[in-house]
Amino acid sequence: MFDSDDDTSSVSSSSTMPSERVLNNGMDEVTVHKDALLDQSLDALYEKRSSTREQALASIVDAFNSDMQLEFVENKFATLLHQCLHCIKKGSTKETALASHVIGLLALTVGLGDQAKEILEESVTPLSQALKSGREILKITSILECLAVITFVGGNDPEQTEKSMQTIWQMIHPKLGSNVVATKPSPAVISAVVSSWAFLLTTVDRWTLGPKIWQETVAYLSTLLEKDDRSVRIAAGEALAVIFELGTLEKFSAEAKESANGSVKEGSVSQEALIHMHGLKAKVTKQVRELSAEAGGKGSAKKDLNTQRYLFKDLVEFLEDGCAPETSTKVGGDYLQTATWYQMIQLNYLKHFLGGGFIKHMQENEFLHEVFSFTPKKIGGGKMTNDEKRLFKSPNSALNKARTQFLTKQRMLAKNMNVGHYAATETMEEE
Repeated sequence: MFDSDDDTSSVSSSSTMPSERVLNNGMDEVTVHKDALLDQSLDALYEKRSSTREQALASIVDAFNSDMQLEFVENKFATLLHQCLHCIKKGSTKETALASHVIGLLALTVGLGDQAKEILEESVTPLSQALKSGREILKITSILECLAVITFVGGNDPEQTEKSMQTIWQMIHPKLGSNVVATKPSPAVISAVVSSWAFLLTTVDRWTLGPKIWQETVAYLSTLLEKDDRSVRIAAGEALAVIFELGTLEKFSAEAKESANGSVKEGSVSQEALIHMHGLKAKVTKQVRELSAEAGGKGSAKKDLNTQRYLFKDLVEFLEDGCAPETSTKVGGDYLQTATWYQMIQLNYLKHFLGGGFIKHMQENEFLHEVFSFTPKKIGGGKMTNDEKRLFKSPNSALNKARTQFLTKQRMLAKNMNVGHYAATETMEEE
């Protein structure tokens, strides 16, 4: 059949063309139908009934998880963002959680550029206010995840990232005024705070951490390793992994050595402080080793127990030998590789946030391809649509304009892990 030179093959080929046209027309009709449903869901966000808005938001989440809504976002970006922010200000707990998730998905869809910055700038204040007024766990954790994701995408300015990290951290270390009563956060909130904080910490390439705050941060996370809730212990372990991977303790050791040689720098670490810091690391290493071999008892879910064992086994090896874990995640017919703690924690956080939409986004989301240096095979070998070409390939596109800046930042982070802290743990100093 394939070797035939007669007209049979051409006839066979031409005979399939009508059916192909029918198939393509059918796909176009499905696309139009989906676009119409999205438009209807967006319109429903103006309805007075909270249950109607909740259903509309859930439909939008499903749509953004199942496909890259590039054309819809291009046309309805501002409307969707501001309606979601209105839902967060006025809506129920469920509505706030769904609207927060939509905003996070919107940021991941638009990727790098002015729209991501706009999402962050427009959302920070409403999200921060909602956090202060909220007590429900679902509401708080959803807003925390939204704030972390939109900052991850749009927070190219270090000050913006630091501000978000401070807002997140204050959920467990609030600034107490005369009329503010401290409330004990739930394990779910602590876990969400620490995970979101660590997720953003992976993006900061100038973590100017002083010795005092380093000790307070590590000491606090060490106390979380003793908590009964396994999710809290896992979150604390991941945060500690990022802190130690940054190499700040090694920087302090070098400064102390210079001081001993007579080259004293302002703010350098004393030998006494350095001894205490190494003692903290030894304590954490001991805790982590015990958790890597835990037989059970604390917590209950077997899956979480195995996750804890693997995490802390890798962390022990890293603390003792400096070897970060390597991971491989199957994405369709490809494998996504990570070789550092910060990459693994970024991947796990985004995988959790995207849920059922993770594979679709990893296959088609250009922003995530840049984050993880991942190039998936084009499914079916199809050509890019005109919309995709305009959004991704045009040298004048917002994505391409932002790509150089983002890649430079990622290369600097990969090459120079000896970086410091941000101002977000000022609250810990005040306690």
